[in-house]
Amino acid sequence: MSITKALSRRPILGAIAGMALACALPLAHAQAPFPSKPITMVVPYPAGGANDMLGRLIGQKMGEALGTPAVVDNKPGAGALLGAGIVARAPADGYTLLVGGLATHAASPNLLKADYDPLKDFEPIGMIGRAPIVVITATDSPYKTLKEVVDAARKDPQAIMYGSSGNGSPLHLAGELFLSIAKVNMTHVPYKGGNAHIIDLIGGRVPVIFDTATNSMPLLRGGKVRALAVGSATRLHDLPDVPTLAELGYPQFEFSAWYALFAPAKTPADVSAKLSAALAKTLKLPEVASKLGDLGVTVGSGNASELRTFLAPEYQRVGNLIKTAKIKAD
Repeated sequence: MSITKALSRRPILGAIAGMALACALPLAHAQAPFPSKPITMVVPYPAGGANDMLGRLIGQKMGEALGTPAVVDNKPGAGALLGAGIVARAPADGYTLLVGGLATHAASPNLLKADYDPLKDFEPIGMIGRAPIVVITATDSPYKTLKEVVDAARKDPQAIMYGSSGNGSPLHLAGELFLSIAKVNMTHVPYKGGNAHIIDLIGGRVPVIFDTATNSMPLLRGGKVRALAVGSATRLHDLPDVPTLAELGYPQFEFSAWYALFAPAKTPADVSAKLSAALAKTLKLPEVASKLGDLGVTVGSGNASELRTFLAPEYQRVGNLIKTAKIKAD
């Protein structure tokens, strides 16, 4: 090849190299290591409640584990379906996560028309924890044991009412499950959220509530209510003198509120793995376990496979309970 021809090709080769570099730059940017910006944790409940506190705690510690800030975005509404739907439609890049659970992935989709599929539109990241059911009465209630409540209901079903925070709430579902197992009738009194059901319990207008540990533990610590039984497999550390439902003759009772972390479906496997590892690391922190315990939550594993295996049977089980008990949305 002549010197003249070689020289004439240099500008062409330079142009080609420049074009290749220009094309590679966006690719390099797109492949920036995850995470390279803040993560948004969507909590489908108002600020200030137990779900919000749980989301902020997990978000802060996961952010520290991942080396990026985590911002909580409260999106309440439609029985937690609103916030869940936002995450289901978000880009599948790992930067928008849902602090979901029983309502978003089992109860509400079986009660209301959801604009997402709880089993297909999310990538499970891991179970955060569970809050077992605690059967509570007022401290001055004449009912000192669960047996006394059941005996009174058998004697006069209309006389014994149980309150809940609304139709299809964990409290309502737990109550209906117990009634079906105990083969007894009680009158369900649904309230429109808030603490009205607790106020009426303390005031003696509602005899019993099948509450979650998240709601009831602060009341129990404050001496405002009395625990008759817990729905956990073993007695709770903070309630060592309160028997389990299994101990009282109801081993079939398996129900708890639960909390888990989800990403949109089709989130890259390596990103999901990083998120799951960060969640598992977070849940092993003593301060996190302590604070979750204060909220009445038994710490989960953060394992994605465990959550994935749990979801479909739980969705079906809760759906069957709602159908059998003929529960309708408020």
